[in-house]
Amino acid sequence: MNTICNDIKEVKISIVGAGPGDIDLITVKGLKAIQSADVILYDALVNVELLKESKEGTVKKFVGKRAGQSSLQQDEINKLIVESAKEFGHCVRLKGGDPFVFGRGHEELVFIRTHQITTEIIPGISSAISLPLLQQVPITRRNVSESFWVLTGTTKQHILSLDIRLAIKSTATLVILMGIRKLRVIQDVLMSEDRTDTPVMVIESGSTKDEKVVVGTVKDIVDKVEANRIKSPGIIVIGEVVALHPEFVKDNVSQYECI
Repeated sequence: MNTICNDIKEVKISIVGAGPGDIDLITVKGLKAIQSADVILYDALVNVELLKESKEGTVKKFVGKRAGQSSLQQDEINKLIVESAKEFGHCVRLKGGDPFVFGRGHEELVFIRTHQITTEIIPGISSAISLPLLQQVPITRRNVSESFWVLTGTTKQHILSLDIRLAIKSTATLVILMGIRKLRVIQDVLMSEDRTDTPVMVIESGSTKDEKVVVGTVKDIVDKVEANRIKSPGIIVIGEVVALHPEFVKDNVSQYECI
């Protein structure tokens, strides 16, 4: 038996949201979990600077997924979470943004439940809301947008989500995660619905030192994204609230500027 197990006081798992990227945007409770962890399993979108907050001797295992790169399958990650908790004690499963917004956190929770291990959920600040806000763009605004959709750009079958085609028929703000590689397809769908002049914002690596932001309209956003070499990870924001962005206001006459 591993000698580390001799000192284990409690086998416990914490599923923790790391926030959108800026290490200061993790919750206090999430930070405390990292500081008390015996082992941390972290994803690709987690700011690795957060790992420096862990105590001496904490084991750190990268289990992230990147498009085009080999990685652990989800069932392998599920098993590793449980095995790590049993071996080391307090296991923190550290996931980017919020673990339950396209983060597969609930899938992991369901697997953990079958092993009767004490588990806590620590929500994270989702990029879907925080990144537009950091650009001074509210996803809802009186007299502009009364609701919003948070959508995935790519489904498990690697096709554009059918919900996007439904959402663009509304006046709601659309926030699309994992959709930058399908931006041209999204543009075509919007154009087919006569949304040519709808404001759009694309944010890459939001809230970090590598952040890039482009604002435009449906008709020119792909050209602007390509000109600025915007790539994943990032989000797409579509809707009239984008017209409130300072750069959009500067380049265009925003009818909402003084509302």
